[in-house]
Amino acid sequence: MTRKSGESLEEITDRIREMLSDMKYGSITLVVQDGKVIQLEKNEKVRLR
Repeated sequence: MTRKSGESLEEITDRIREMLSDMKYGSITLVVQDGKVIQLEKNEKVRLR
């Protein structure tokens, strides 16, 4: 998920919350450039039993 131009920190936080809300196992990585979040990466794991 690439950051849109002009996206505020509040909008980025909302996107992270949304990503977390439907994830059971995994990680979210924030890519920062020049002190600004430019990309969010979601890596979700599915546990099989």
